[in-house]
Amino acid sequence: MNLWAIFLTGLTVGGLTCLAVQGGLLASTIAAREGDDLKTGEKTKHAFFPTAAFLATKLIAYTILGFILGAFGGAINITPNVQISMQLVAGLYMIVVALNLLNVHPIFRYAIIQPPRFLTRLVRNQSKSKDLFAPAILGGMTIFIPCGTTLAMETLAISSASPILGASIMAAFVLGTMPLFFGVGYLTSTLGDAFQGKFLKITAFLVLYLGVSSINGSLLAAGSPITLQSIAENSPIQIDLSGGRNAAQNDSAASTGVINGIQTADITVFPTGYKPDYIKVKAGAPVRLNLTTSGGYGCTVGFRIPSLGINKDLSKEDPAIVEFTPQNPGKITWTCSMGMYRGVIEVI
Repeated sequence: MNLWAIFLTGLTVGGLTCLAVQGGLLASTIAAREGDDLKTGEKTKHAFFPTAAFLATKLIAYTILGFILGAFGGAINITPNVQISMQLVAGLYMIVVALNLLNVHPIFRYAIIQPPRFLTRLVRNQSKSKDLFAPAILGGMTIFIPCGTTLAMETLAISSASPILGASIMAAFVLGTMPLFFGVGYLTSTLGDAFQGKFLKITAFLVLYLGVSSINGSLLAAGSPITLQSIAENSPIQIDLSGGRNAAQNDSAASTGVINGIQTADITVFPTGYKPDYIKVKAGAPVRLNLTTSGGYGCTVGFRIPSLGINKDLSKEDPAIVEFTPQNPGKITWTCSMGMYRGVIEVI
């Protein structure tokens, strides 16, 4: 097992995909802390220790998980439905944090993670305890909201059949993601010092955007009929910001070839999308999708067709096949495990 390659995966595509949800949680807790500092008139503190607490507990949690997965070969199985639910909860939490920063209503402050009072009394420096508690708790909780790349690493840990190697795989991956997370913490704190209250509003809208994106991704992955994409597609006012590229893409949708009576399409799975991502098939005839991964791990290795109940975790080495028979004309959407990337099958 090449742990260096796993580290590089975390440093590149792994950090980016995990940042979509987990980075928002880190930014939200730091921004909330700085908002409290401004309200009390305290000087904004540097974000190093909260960020370090977040990443330390995250590293510990995932290392333990890798140990367990390697030892028991899948004793903990994070199903697609569980992942979607946790991604939805994470998005809702980020929205609540954003609304609290914007002072929309006092009720939102009660949803912010705070240390229990008895723990605060046991620590002399109350503010330091508060600074570290929420990030540390959230860092440990990220184990329940893994990105697609993390799930791929967990699969590797299971297949290792070794607790030590399983722990090493997850630790190497999380260590690779750390530089990007430290960058988020530093940027959040530095800009906060420079712009004071104005930055909090900017951060609030950013966290709100991440929350909405996380919720929309979970809805896409769950096959919900109501998503931002479906609303835009069914809107009476259509605005094409692609300069005509979207229409051209639909017109040039890849057609399937017929092999032994089966409509067959070859799809290459990249860490940042699928190619082609728009194909046409005929209703009433069986369809076969040949999926081949290329370019490393990403959330795209979790191939989902929610409306058909198809969940396929792809291997980097071996191609995969998905088969189904569409009965009615229309559009069938496939997505990655996080709903970040998608494709469309047009049934005619």
